[in-house]
Amino acid sequence: MTGRLRFLHSTSGVIGFSIVVFILLVAVVGPFVAPHSSTAPIGTPLAGPSSRALLGTDYLGRDVLSRLLYGGRSLIALAAAATALAYLIGMFVGLVSGYTRSIADPILMRGIDVMLAFPPILFLLVLITGLGTSVGVLILGVAAIQAPGVSRIVRTATLETSVRGYVEAAVARGENSVAIVLREVLPNILAPVMVDAGLRFTYAILIIASVNYLGLGLQPPSSDWALMISENRTYISLNPLAVLAPAAMIALLTIGINLTGDAIARGLGRSYLPPVRTAAR
Repeated sequence: MTGRLRFLHSTSGVIGFSIVVFILLVAVVGPFVAPHSSTAPIGTPLAGPSSRALLGTDYLGRDVLSRLLYGGRSLIALAAAATALAYLIGMFVGLVSGYTRSIADPILMRGIDVMLAFPPILFLLVLITGLGTSVGVLILGVAAIQAPGVSRIVRTATLETSVRGYVEAAVARGENSVAIVLREVLPNILAPVMVDAGLRFTYAILIIASVNYLGLGLQPPSSDWALMISENRTYISLNPLAVLAPAAMIALLTIGINLTGDAIARGLGRSYLPPVRTAAR
């Protein structure tokens, strides 16, 4: 069993993975099995649970269950897109900075230091204020917040890996830098990157949820868990499920990702060893 699958032998890993799979199923399949439209009112606003609306209705009389089933797709998709873009940028910067160890390294790292000096939420709010509210701006902003940290981690792992014997052997054979980075360095830094990815994804979910909650991300009548909390928080005493249900889904998702990430980290820590290379081929 490889380190990537060893987490399935951990109780916390199985629990976390099961939670993540459940939430993903809800996000993917939910819109197809929702009993009502996510935007059309079906009854009295803020009514309690009934046979027609199992979780009651929200402040506009829309079915809470249907909006809950629709609401995960946007949050997870936005967080995944932002995290992927952050890693695309961060890995490029980290690999270039860590492997070349030229004048590019201090220049890139000073730029990263400047980015890290900005409070994340403040940076995102300023960006949204300047460029407007849109899905593209939200993804770009969250990616910009995440990329500096990714660059630091990738650079550190690259610096450690680039001095190993198999990399030096590849240099001695005359292989070009791009081939060395792609075939020798990159595969051997994936372990710490994989562990970090879960935390970054969780952080992206919380940032996007916070921005949506503040009304600066997705706008009504979009179905989004954080937006549902924001819209119904004033009326929580009338139908608590309109707030507690989406809050529970966000909490379960972050808990599941963290448990899975921790289990994978423990598995990789026990089983991951860099491959032994020789100069001869």
